[in-house]
Amino acid sequence: MLTFIESIVFLIMLGLTIVFFFTPLIRIFKLVKLGQKEKRFDNPVKRVLNAIASFFLLLCSVKKERIFAGLAHIFLLYGSLTFDTISVYHILEGFNKNIHPANFHVIIADLISIGVLLGTLFFIIKRYVIRKSSYTYGTFESPIIYALLITVTLTFLLYEGASIAFHSGRESVAFVGNIIAGWLPSSYLFLKVSWWMHIINVFAFILYVPRSKYMHMFMGPANIALKSERSTSYLRTVDLETAESFGITSYQDMTWKDLLDGFACIDCGRCTDYCPAAQTGKELSPKTIIIKMRDDLLIEGAKKLKDPNYQIPPLMDRVFSDEEIWSCTTCGACMEVCPVLNEHIPKIIGMRQSRVLMEAKFPKEFNLFFRNLETNSNPWGFGSATRGVWTEGLDIKKASDHSDAEILYWVGCAGSFDDRNKKVTQAMISILNRAGVNFVVLGGEENCCGDPARRAGNEYLFQMMAAQNIEVFMKYKFKKVITTCPHCFSTFRNEYDDAAKLTGIEFDMPEIVHHSEYINELISKGKISIKKEDNKTITYHDPCYLGRHNDIYEQPRNVIKSAGLNLKEMKNNKSHSFCCGGGGSLMWAEEDQGERINHVRTDELLDTGTDTVCTSCPYCTTMLSDGIKDKDKEDQVKVKDIAEIVAELI
Repeated sequence: MLTFIESIVFLIMLGLTIVFFFTPLIRIFKLVKLGQKEKRFDNPVKRVLNAIASFFLLLCSVKKERIFAGLAHIFLLYGSLTFDTISVYHILEGFNKNIHPANFHVIIADLISIGVLLGTLFFIIKRYVIRKSSYTYGTFESPIIYALLITVTLTFLLYEGASIAFHSGRESVAFVGNIIAGWLPSSYLFLKVSWWMHIINVFAFILYVPRSKYMHMFMGPANIALKSERSTSYLRTVDLETAESFGITSYQDMTWKDLLDGFACIDCGRCTDYCPAAQTGKELSPKTIIIKMRDDLLIEGAKKLKDPNYQIPPLMDRVFSDEEIWSCTTCGACMEVCPVLNEHIPKIIGMRQSRVLMEAKFPKEFNLFFRNLETNSNPWGFGSATRGVWTEGLDIKKASDHSDAEILYWVGCAGSFDDRNKKVTQAMISILNRAGVNFVVLGGEENCCGDPARRAGNEYLFQMMAAQNIEVFMKYKFKKVITTCPHCFSTFRNEYDDAAKLTGIEFDMPEIVHHSEYINELISKGKISIKKEDNKTITYHDPCYLGRHNDIYEQPRNVIKSAGLNLKEMKNNKSHSFCCGGGGSLMWAEEDQGERINHVRTDELLDTGTDTVCTSCPYCTTMLSDGIKDKDKEDQVKVKDIAEIVAELI
């Protein structure tokens, strides 16, 4: 069909398309290499399979948050793949008129073409009619890609119809093409024009994708393949002895994986939709953190690539604001719902570290908070010598008197000093005693686990407290540590190994167990029996550092069901639980923007109509109790830790 000149023109266009397709990808590769080294290439087979599965199954898009959007993405993906493969037939047809796609391929292409048009229409309506607040506006990327999807599809159908009309004696199973053929002339010129129109649109689509946010088609699967195998709460340990700077000041302080996140971002806004700070009117938008990082990297990184001596200016005050980074509760909702598994929290904490350790700029409330941690090893500032006072008058073994003990009950700061949470400690002690568990406590030897300091960006304080606690663990060689606080649990479980390695200590952490897990185990093994509370309904609040960050959802629910209690779930539960507002060290900071996070969660628990809300975290107990008090519902609704509920029913 093509003349010799047309064939030459086509081959030149094809060559240029290939070159210009890879040009921005090579630039992105160079920009990502500006980041620090990070090991993400273990288990290569598993990682490659994850990438393939994520690309072809789109499991990341078809999620609870946006099922219809996920289905629309499937139509667009397989529409693109179908058009890409059938366009190969069309290209070959230009050189050999006897080459035609198989009938089944033609039928699928026609079906998919309808799906692509409907899917594109769905996104146009959602973005420009419904106009979700979490979507990004002000750029032409989305209109351009929508236009290209429509023109690629329509020109494909146009060429298909023109081919059927020209070859009038040839039967075709293309049901859409047959309809369109009835409207078109049997013209060789029109056939050739429609062929060129489709090919030009295909090449335009291929050239545009890597130059837009839609490069996530390639970077997203790569990002999923390179996901961390650690808990989402995990933070990299800073080597304070050798590091030239602390935290994240510029892009070169980030890892290459941090920078890759920006190019993998779909710009879907799921992270912002589920972020408690964003949903309560704070300045923080997790999506904006990623997008602004990417857009600025494209500008500043290009200067760095051009001139290696160029110093990229600091990110804070220029790209990001203090209001953004100090609004994060580190709850992990953003990372839970991200289709491409972007890692928002390490970037935010990294910038906090830079602010705290390099510039001494942080919320004014943290002056006292840090001083309390440093001098008394607890956020409230109670004298460290009084940490074990709660044990007075109780028959409790201390590790100092039983150095061979295998089980430690780690009480934590809240359980030792906060009057409300001391009741939880006493309840847990009574459960352990009733079950005949041979355990000890540390009393005055216990220190803060370091989580509040670390989430507030004070890596120095964290490492100091971690070293003290590791020394105690090594002294007694416990085999199991039971914690009431999910923050202690998560920090011990996910971050102390790195802290020990940094000091060169040969140390294996004992088994770390949360008290909700341990209580469930005691019940299931018949170590304790509890009476049934028939016809009583309660609701359960999932702590972020127990659920999302460590995947413990069913154990506390099993305990509730073992008591015969009717569990009525809140609107947002399990992996979509709404944060209490106390994480990220915000228990000790003023919440002066928008609505209070604990008030929103309190409204959700009040909507259940239950008179008891159960949780498994001292932060959550405090924040939800405060929320109920602020709503004047103290007489109607009680907040209880799971240990208190079980202790009452033994």
